[in-house]
Amino acid sequence: MSRVWHTLPTTDVLKELRTSQEGLSDVDVEERQQQYGPNTLPTAKPPSFVEIFLRQFKSPLIYVLLAAALIMVGLGEWIDAAIIAFVLIFNATLGSIQEGRAQDTLNALRHFTETQAVVRRGGKEYGLSDKELVPGDIIFLHEGEKVPADARVINANSLKINEAALTGESQSVEKQSEVFKKQDAAVSDQRNMIFRGTYVLAGSGLAVVTSTGLETAIGKISRKLQTIDREMPLQKNFRGLSRLIVATVIIADLLLLWIGLSTGRSLTEMFAVVVTLSVSIIPEGLIIVLTVVLAAGVWRMSRKKALVRRLQAVEALGQAQILAVDKTGTLTRNEMMVETIYIGGQTFKVSGNGYESSGVVTADGSTIEPLNHPEVLLAGRAASLVSNVKLWRDEKSGNWRLIGDPTEAALLVFGSKIGFAQEKLEEETPRLLTIPFDHKRRYDAVWYKQGKTPKVVVAGAPEEILKLSNKVWRKGRKVAMSVAEREKIDEAINQFSRRGLRVLAFALGSAAAPTSAIEKAGPLTFGGLFGISDAVRPEVIHSLELARQAGIKVVMITGDHKATAKAVASTVGIYHRGDTVLTGVDIDAYDDRALADNLSDVSVFARVTPEHKLRIVQAYKKNKLTIAMTGDGVNDAPSLVAADLGVAMGKIGTEVAKEAADIILLDDNIGSVILAVEEGRGIYQTIRKVILYLFSTGMGEMFCIGGAILLGWPLPVLPGQIIWLNLVTDSFLDVALSMDPKEPGLLRGSYPKPKKYIVDWAMGRRMFLMAAVMAIGSLWIFSAYLDAGADLTKAITITMTALAVYQWFNVWNCRSEKQSIFRSKPWSNRFLIGATFIVVGLQLLAIYHPWFQQVLKTTALGLIDWLIIIAVALPVILVEEGRKWLSRRWATQPAGTDNKAAVAQGLRV
Repeated sequence: MSRVWHTLPTTDVLKELRTSQEGLSDVDVEERQQQYGPNTLPTAKPPSFVEIFLRQFKSPLIYVLLAAALIMVGLGEWIDAAIIAFVLIFNATLGSIQEGRAQDTLNALRHFTETQAVVRRGGKEYGLSDKELVPGDIIFLHEGEKVPADARVINANSLKINEAALTGESQSVEKQSEVFKKQDAAVSDQRNMIFRGTYVLAGSGLAVVTSTGLETAIGKISRKLQTIDREMPLQKNFRGLSRLIVATVIIADLLLLWIGLSTGRSLTEMFAVVVTLSVSIIPEGLIIVLTVVLAAGVWRMSRKKALVRRLQAVEALGQAQILAVDKTGTLTRNEMMVETIYIGGQTFKVSGNGYESSGVVTADGSTIEPLNHPEVLLAGRAASLVSNVKLWRDEKSGNWRLIGDPTEAALLVFGSKIGFAQEKLEEETPRLLTIPFDHKRRYDAVWYKQGKTPKVVVAGAPEEILKLSNKVWRKGRKVAMSVAEREKIDEAINQFSRRGLRVLAFALGSAAAPTSAIEKAGPLTFGGLFGISDAVRPEVIHSLELARQAGIKVVMITGDHKATAKAVASTVGIYHRGDTVLTGVDIDAYDDRALADNLSDVSVFARVTPEHKLRIVQAYKKNKLTIAMTGDGVNDAPSLVAADLGVAMGKIGTEVAKEAADIILLDDNIGSVILAVEEGRGIYQTIRKVILYLFSTGMGEMFCIGGAILLGWPLPVLPGQIIWLNLVTDSFLDVALSMDPKEPGLLRGSYPKPKKYIVDWAMGRRMFLMAAVMAIGSLWIFSAYLDAGADLTKAITITMTALAVYQWFNVWNCRSEKQSIFRSKPWSNRFLIGATFIVVGLQLLAIYHPWFQQVLKTTALGLIDWLIIIAVALPVILVEEGRKWLSRRWATQPAGTDNKAAVAQGLRV
């Protein structure tokens, strides 16, 4: 049942829906409930712990490790297979626990409140659950209620709706029953339609339900979410790395198998060597380290009021190049606030924070005392008198609750700042008549009793208030409205409008008796202007400045009008002179490729729909840019899912937005996003450190074994010993390395987007250099001991221990790309110090304990042996220190110096 309902008269709507203002009969309701189903949105069943656990195994690297474990079982190497299985199970368990905790927290955030609807059926009115509504039902709308379904307004009595969650616009929308002929009108322009999930701020009305469930505006957005596919950047990078590892393993295995068989070695021996070498190359510890690092980042973010639903989300935010922010609820508090007043020919600034009643008034940059300025007192008193809202703070959530128009709430709070308490004011000046705002007359008014003559205060559109006024309040008295005075007021209105403020004017008058026709009460005295804005969150400007310093481009996407969007963006520092503002109409004029080609200088997207937001996100991704999106409304959900990372507000965010997001800010503080960026960059650096360490040691072992086979030597290290080095020695050191503190300066300057395989050429050359030193030293010491007459067991033990010592030294190499070991702060990572002592102890057990000697086929070493081993292993530090020195020297070379720069550049890794 899809119609353009807003273009039809109410009589035609009722006819199309086969209903009347008396409502549906019980038979009609039963038939339609069977036809359309319940008025609910499908909710995904939360995954069980088993499903979450099995999901942790979806990785090519995991598959290779599982295959290696099965091969080990086939070879009878039960201990090796058990160690690999332990690594996999530990990783899956840790990841499952974290995801399960995030799911539990998200469930705790949900408020499963059932919306009640007042419906007329068969001429009778009663309340029922919104789930029971069907198209054709006649529903009543009252102040403070949630709209239960999409419906066409039949009649409205000063009906105002808050549609911010759906459209992104912070101002209330007045509804009416008149026909709108524009068929392709956006949701925000359909003034005779109401939509599920929005709220009645003021007034009352009658409407006929046109859509329920998935056919509502919210339902269509919810259905679209299911068709959007998105993968975390880290998942893509890790998948690429896994494939690179698998390809390397296969090539290395086939090459070594061919060399071994060509040199006369047996197939059984070479098969064991190849399997062992595969385990050596595959960084088993990386699986654990990745989970530990991400879990630690998630834990740190939870302490900063950010709930991370997916482990990879924090690291993904570190890669963000574009941060797209929603205006309403993200940059602003969705709380209207009087920011500026014009009265008596003077402009005053008003500070504050949304609906908080604290704030000061300034004139020409200096704070003033309102009691000493009668004009400010007059404005505060008028604001308090004309406001007709209920505003209170929820004790449980700490959020402000409002019944009524947000604009009137801004007036109420302004009056409170000046010192007027509405309750006391009403006691002193009782209300006689309230005239609510109407879209035709465009003002509201309050008659009150003060003395013998009833007084009135009127507030509304400036042009309407000016029409009613023939005098102006100036310096405590009424003066005639001259041409010059009118020009000053017009200029003030234009200034307010250019700043994106909503402008209200107020006027004062009196009459012998209250009347609803203000124009009949006689000319009014023009009081002044209120400049009202959606209050900017206090932390936003600093947070966005940090984002820019971090090389992240911030753009604003909003459903608000162009002028308002541009003004807010200028205030918070997103829009700068020369930037482009694109509207939804502009976006519609572009195809997808043209839109992607015209984004470079755009900083603000205004008057956009959810479809536009989705296209914007996809256009940035088409340009190979990593984009993070923040939002809180239903209209943000598709773009939250489509973005590389979606961030939702926890307090004011809708449930649809929270479900779509990867990170939820429990305190709605966008500064937490910037902290997460730093956390993500630190995580990525840590992952690279661990990969460098694991791959360089694995390559060193591979070169050592491959070199021995090429030279026709016995194996310098046995398969079981390689398993020991990789799954015991490495595991302690790489986990400890992952606990390295974040390096300084992560939020300074641009951040290069990670490579497809995480490993780049510079990192690969560094690995090769370290591995070559290890392989050459290990093969030399193995050959030297054999030539000196040592038995094969001792020579193998020496080589195994040398490789272990290389690992101990190399892990300290990998802490920094450029900083020398001798300048680093070793105590900044006490985990690494402890792990080093542990692996030294384990290696001593492997060499001197009889049981380990039998299992690992080792023998005891003497003091001289240890000194030789340490001397052979030291070059891995010295060579890396030389590379770091050249790297630092090259980095500081002045422009134009070519003498040694070329050498340094050639050697720089």
